[in-house]
Amino acid sequence: MLQYLVILGAAVQVIGIFFYLRNTVRGVTRPNRVTWLMWAVAPLIATAAAFSDGVRWAIIPVFMSGFGPLLVFIASYVNPKSYWKLGIFDYICGAFSILALVLWGLTKEPSLAIIFAIVSDGFAATPTIIKAWRHPGTESIAPYMTGAFSAATSFFAMKMFSVSEIAFPAYLILINSTLIICLYSGRKKQEKS
Repeated sequence: MLQYLVILGAAVQVIGIFFYLRNTVRGVTRPNRVTWLMWAVAPLIATAAAFSDGVRWAIIPVFMSGFGPLLVFIASYVNPKSYWKLGIFDYICGAFSILALVLWGLTKEPSLAIIFAIVSDGFAATPTIIKAWRHPGTESIAPYMTGAFSAATSFFAMKMFSVSEIAFPAYLILINSTLIICLYSGRKKQEKS
């Protein structure tokens, strides 16, 4: 029965991503392509690793946290004004993100894969966290709010309470909350200026 809550969380996340996609195509939101590409890759790998370790319903929010960013990454190419210009820091974070995924590929251990996917995702998130704080007008809050909600629903469908089930959803709540706080604080800071 609790798996329906996970499906509800995924549906809510789809709504948040829809608004971000719409704003991206319009050029209102300007996603960092390095972040959104790696946000697609790392969760999708974590999904495959957790699925291979026996996780089922609880992995839906993790899958959605990869699928949505993949759509955003693709949408950033629709409008030439809808992406954030990348700098050296973005590429360094992207390189560390890729390195973490390569290290996972060498281990072949599902729990370790999820840890490396979290590290990869964290490096990918760093440029957008900074951008959200410094330039909050280039971001939309909806996918982060719905992403945190969706990840929280994972805990209602867990059966094994293992690293494979707990780690990535807990991380997703943390990273989405961080982005929400940065956006909110960045907007408050700009209002005072």
